[in-house]
Amino acid sequence: MQSIVSYPDRGVGGKNSYRGNCSPKLIEDLIDQYDLKYLSDYMVGSGTTEDVCKARGVGGMYLDLNRGFDMMTMDIPERADNIFWHPPYDDIVVYSDEMYKAQDIINRYGFDPRVNDLSRCNGWEDFVKKMNYCTMKQFTSMEKGGRMFILMGDIKKRGKLYSMLLDIAKPGTVEQIIIKAQHNCVSDRRSYSGRFVPIVHEYLLVLRKDSPLMFEVQMTKHQRADMRDMEGATWRDVVAAVLEDAHKPLSLKEIYERVDGHKKCQSNPHWTDKIRQVVQNEKFFSHVERGVYGLAAA
Repeated sequence: MQSIVSYPDRGVGGKNSYRGNCSPKLIEDLIDQYDLKYLSDYMVGSGTTEDVCKARGVGGMYLDLNRGFDMMTMDIPERADNIFWHPPYDDIVVYSDEMYKAQDIINRYGFDPRVNDLSRCNGWEDFVKKMNYCTMKQFTSMEKGGRMFILMGDIKKRGKLYSMLLDIAKPGTVEQIIIKAQHNCVSDRRSYSGRFVPIVHEYLLVLRKDSPLMFEVQMTKHQRADMRDMEGATWRDVVAAVLEDAHKPLSLKEIYERVDGHKKCQSNPHWTDKIRQVVQNEKFFSHVERGVYGLAAA
């Protein structure tokens, strides 16, 4: 197994009609690469992991919403050696009432799978929150020395990339990231125009649990940043950003007013002098009239 894998021939296991299922050959390679004797999957979908493990003589527990297991509300009923997890990619493929009938689950198990279906979340933030809850829940259920294999992808919506790999919680030791080429996707039949770059890969994140009680967790934090408060921004960058945001030339007084009180000023008692010096750079700024400056023409 190498850091980039590709399986044009899907292999045997699961159902290729169950959208979003992964190649059985990936599971086979993980079993061989890490010499796995036990591999569980608590969102097993159409049963790919289960089919491969049974064919290879590897033990494991295989659960899913469509089998009556709700990871958001139910306890994981074992301490596993290793876990494979292929979560939904937000709402790209909806599972409950699409891949299987929700009413069948209600009748058989007494709960509505649509309530906690990760493919039915209320936006990206809600999805990430639930995804990270499931990540931590599964990782903490493993025994020391176990590995968690998470197959995930990127999503594009309205010109913005949403990356599961960037936003997912990463407990324990990040042992490996493997790039997996995608094949035979519904999107392969679409044509794109403009600057749109189709996504043709997934990520396999390998997390190792080296300690039973204490371990590091990497969490992504999203926050708004202001150029006027950033240490790495130069005065040229700050003044240029102020002028660009104003959409017009400004007087020195107006520039001062839009910068005053921010951290950039607090760290330099002579900041007004610095601004006067910066706007003299004709490569970036134009002198419109006395005391008034704009951005230089590109």
